[in-house]
Amino acid sequence: MARGDQIYVYRKFFDLEGVYEHHGIDCGDGSVIHYRKLETAEVQRTTWETFTQGNPIFLRQYPHSFVADVVVSRAESRLGERKYNLLFNNCEHFAAWCKIGINQSNQILDFAPVLRHIKTEQWYEPIQEAIAGTDTKNAQQTLSAALADIKVVWDDVHPRYKAALTEQETWQNVAKEALKRDREDLARAALLRKQEYHQKAEDLEGYLAKLAMMTENLLRNQQNIDS
Repeated sequence: MARGDQIYVYRKFFDLEGVYEHHGIDCGDGSVIHYRKLETAEVQRTTWETFTQGNPIFLRQYPHSFVADVVVSRAESRLGERKYNLLFNNCEHFAAWCKIGINQSNQILDFAPVLRHIKTEQWYEPIQEAIAGTDTKNAQQTLSAALADIKVVWDDVHPRYKAALTEQETWQNVAKEALKRDREDLARAALLRKQEYHQKAEDLEGYLAKLAMMTENLLRNQQNIDS
């Protein structure tokens, strides 16, 4: 690792199963500038040990990036910032901005499987603050990337939702047919399967509703940027 490198470690994602990448900028003097999450997230310069928390360090590389001094200078220019936003201005967005000048986060999609465990509506209150001070082109790129990521997740989840509805109807018909043949045992088993798919469909429907809400908020903010 060297001065100006974008580095990251894996950390636990809140109290949920799984991990996320925590990114920062190596200052080359034993310190790292990153979005440190305490009671409020703030861009801080901390020791290497504070950043890593004993976890292995990984390097994020790009085909083209600013020279080391520029990267560190950009990171230093945002010291004290408190505009963290998981979707729009997380630690990876910050580090990428320092390194290549564009807010981007490759791991937004990785958060999608746990969205249904989080009150996503709370993310959008600080959206305007999260993109405040960002040039219009950069903000537009960020929003467009987020919309693209949501579409990928939607295209994965929606077919599974439709399949769950189909299975639910199929097992309902199986139960009806079993009763016609006086096979209450088979009917009960079929109804249990129907209930399983009913619950799965409900979970996926709630998930899709949150994705739809996210999209609506993104489009609303996109209009604010365009206006």
